[in-house]
Amino acid sequence: MRVHFHGAAGEVTGSLHEVEAAGRRVLLDCGMIQGSPEAERRNTEPFPFEPAAIDALVISHAHIDHIGRVPLLVARGFRGPIFAQEATADLMPVMLMDAASISEGEAERHNRYRHDGEPQALPLFTREDVQSAMALVRPLRYDTRTQILPGVELTFREAGHILGSSSVELEADGRRLLFSGDLGPKGTPILRDPAPIDRADLVLMESTYGDRLHRDRAETIRELGTILDTAWREGGNVLIPAFAVGRSQELLYWFARHWDEWNLARWSIFLDSPMAQKVVAIYDRHADLFDEDAQRVWRDKPTPFRLPNLHFTQTRDESMAINRIERGAIVIAGSGMANAGRILHHFRHRLDRRQTHVVFVGYQAEGTLGRRLVDGARWVRIHGHDVRVNAQRHTVGGLSAHTDQRGLMAWYGAIAGGEGIAHPPLALVHGEDRAREALAGEIGDAWGMHATLARPGLTLQV
Repeated sequence: MRVHFHGAAGEVTGSLHEVEAAGRRVLLDCGMIQGSPEAERRNTEPFPFEPAAIDALVISHAHIDHIGRVPLLVARGFRGPIFAQEATADLMPVMLMDAASISEGEAERHNRYRHDGEPQALPLFTREDVQSAMALVRPLRYDTRTQILPGVELTFREAGHILGSSSVELEADGRRLLFSGDLGPKGTPILRDPAPIDRADLVLMESTYGDRLHRDRAETIRELGTILDTAWREGGNVLIPAFAVGRSQELLYWFARHWDEWNLARWSIFLDSPMAQKVVAIYDRHADLFDEDAQRVWRDKPTPFRLPNLHFTQTRDESMAINRIERGAIVIAGSGMANAGRILHHFRHRLDRRQTHVVFVGYQAEGTLGRRLVDGARWVRIHGHDVRVNAQRHTVGGLSAHTDQRGLMAWYGAIAGGEGIAHPPLALVHGEDRAREALAGEIGDAWGMHATLARPGLTLQV
C-alpha cells in the first residue's frame, strides 16, 4: 500500500491524497485550495495524476476544502464511484452548487469588465459539472465495512467535526490505512464524539490546531453571552461570519440553549445564507446522528432551527434590507472566512462603526479577509471600496470544529495503545508547518517516534 500526498500537505486547505493498493488507485478527498487569490489560482492547475486512471474517490466530509474540486475531477475524466457517508452525500450538492454559482458569477463579472485582449474568464466548474459528479455518489452508513473495489474495503467512522464527517479506514493487501479526516473536539454540540479506533498500519492525521489548546467550552459560551450583552448595551449589531455547515447550526443551538439567560427574545436573528438554510433541513433529516444533549435541547427548549425571532433571508433584497436595521440584529452569514458571500456587504456597511461587533467563530486561513481582520487590519478592501475598520472584533476560539493538540494526541494515543503495530507510523496533514511541528514534537516526547510532515510529492509505503 502506497500513499501519495498531493494537497493539504503543509497547508490547511486542498485535501487530496492518493492511495495505491490491490492494483487499484483510490483518492481520499478532492478539496479546494482556499486563501489568497494566488493560492486559489492553483485550483485550475492540472491534477498531479490522470483523473481517468483513478478507480474510486472517498470523501471524508462535505466542507469545500475536502470536496471543492470533485466536479473538476469529473469534468477532466474521472468516472469511478464516489463514496461518502449518508449525511455527507446529502450535503455535497448543496455545498457544490453554491461553489459553482459563486465561480460562475465571478467569471461573468470578470468578463463583463475585461479589457480588450484580456482572456475570457471561465468558472472552475459549472452547475452541470456538479450534477455529473453527484450521479457518481454512493452513500454509506457509519461502521459498515464495504468492498468498494476488488480487494479494497472501506469503513466510515464518526469524526465529530460536522454532520456526516468521517474518519476513513481503508483496508487492502493485508494493511489498514486510517485517515482521520477532520476531527472534532469531544463534547461538540449536536454531534457525537469522534469514534476511538484501536488499530492501523499507517495513520494520516489532521493537525490544524496541533500547536494549541482550545479554551474551555463553557468559558467560551459565557464569553459569547457577554459579547451579545455588550453589543446590546452599546446599541449595535453583531456580525458573525460562519460556515454554512456546522458552525451556523451550532450557534443556533447555543442560542436555544441560553435563550432566557441571554435574553435573546430582544434581538432579531438572521440566518443570511440560503445554503445554511438548506443545511438546516438536512440536519433535520439526520437527527438520528445527534448526540443525547442535542436530543434533549430539541425536546425541551425552543427548537434551535425554529426560534421565534429567527429570520431566514432568501433573496438578495432581503439580505440588503438587514443593513437598514441600526441596532439589535444578530447576522449569521457566509462565508466563514469572509472571502465571499453575503457577509461582505454587511461588512462594507458596518465595519466603520464602533458599535458593530464582529465575532469570528472559526478558522481563518492565511490570505483571507477574515484572517486580515483577526490580525488587526485597520483598512480592508471590499467590493472595490476601501473600508475603515472601527468595529470591535472578537475571536471566540473555543467554538472550533477542529479538536486541539490534546484531542489529537488522545485520538492517536488510542491507536498507539491498541492491538495493532505499536505506535503505527504517522503522517501529519491538513496543518500549517508551525502547528505540525509542535504536534510532532509532542508525539515524539510521548511515544519516542518520528511523525512525518507530509509534503506534496511525498510517497509513504506500508
